[in-house]
Amino acid sequence: MKFILSCFTAILLLTSCSSDQKRVVVFSKGSVDINTDTKTIKATDGAGHEDKTVDFVGKTVELTLNTPSGDAKVTLTENGYYIVNVKNDTIIGSQVNYSDPQLSNQVITQEALRVKIDSLHNLVNNKNVGKATRNFYILPNSAVHLTDNFDAIVVGPFHQMRSAESKDGKAPEVYRFYSIKEIRETIAKLEGMTGGKKTEE
Repeated sequence: MKFILSCFTAILLLTSCSSDQKRVVVFSKGSVDINTDTKTIKATDGAGHEDKTVDFVGKTVELTLNTPSGDAKVTLTENGYYIVNVKNDTIIGSQVNYSDPQLSNQVITQEALRVKIDSLHNLVNNKNVGKATRNFYILPNSAVHLTDNFDAIVVGPFHQMRSAESKDGKAPEVYRFYSIKEIRETIAKLEGMTGGKKTEE
């Protein structure tokens, strides 16, 4: 009887732990040290982009950040997938469709270009962002909850991912992120393709 009760208690504990899971992708510029026991993230200001993925368990997880932008704390309350930005640069991104074969050879019209430019300007200005729109504006030393889906794919800045395979006939849930500098450079290139004046931010 004691053995049965012990097994039942263990199952309850495992179920409780798994239901309070937070998966965190840490975006950094240079090396980053993540201590899951003390829940601390220490980052240096190096070259290039790095990202690390780590899981935390708990109903509420408070992370202490020590980064080139200063010290901060972020609190994770929802279960699911997060991004923590410890770069000294704002990160911008959104959910994208990598599996639509029609998009690869699609000719972009001038009207579509202008819509794209306006959308990017909104992102740079922290407009039309949030989980409802699947657009994200992540300041240094901050965290955002992306999705409840642990199978989602997160693509960080400077990666060259072009496609993602469907799984069981379903399109993958992919989130693509860029530095704010990359977005501004993209806006400038697109505005050059329109042959018109630059849009005011």
